[in-house]
Amino acid sequence: MPHVIAVYPGTFDPITLGHEDLVARAAQLFDEVIVAVAVGHHKKTLFSLDDRMALVREVVRPFPQVRVESFDGLVRDFVRAHGAKAMVRGVRSVTDFEYERQLAGMNRHLMPDVETVFLTPSDRFAHLSSSFVREIHTLGGDVQALVSPAVLQRLQAQVPVQR
Repeated sequence: MPHVIAVYPGTFDPITLGHEDLVARAAQLFDEVIVAVAVGHHKKTLFSLDDRMALVREVVRPFPQVRVESFDGLVRDFVRAHGAKAMVRGVRSVTDFEYERQLAGMNRHLMPDVETVFLTPSDRFAHLSSSFVREIHTLGGDVQALVSPAVLQRLQAQVPVQR
């Protein structure tokens, strides 16, 4: 049987327990998973690329078949350069699905030999997004149940809380 590599791309600003849940699910399905951290030139990120890479590496440490790399430009080029046969995408809601379905169609056009695999997070993470985590934390809310301890510590060090 062939060695199947999947790429899970994202900005991961910051990586949440929802992302971690999807990494764990993907690690059960594929021989190797590459968490591809986007440079994020299209978004203003809270954390630098190096910080995001370090946090993702920290939280995926329990999964020996998962590695973390950065990418810039089209994810298609990254996927092809690493010989991946699947791209993992998280879907939390119908709204997510519609956007992700369109993205999967475009990716199929760009790389017809790569399948997009939609994974849904556990129910307890279905509402979770990095944007919510950043906003809740910045406004003084408790995000301890939404991110790993390493991410929480980095958030507390990086982001001044408004009260």
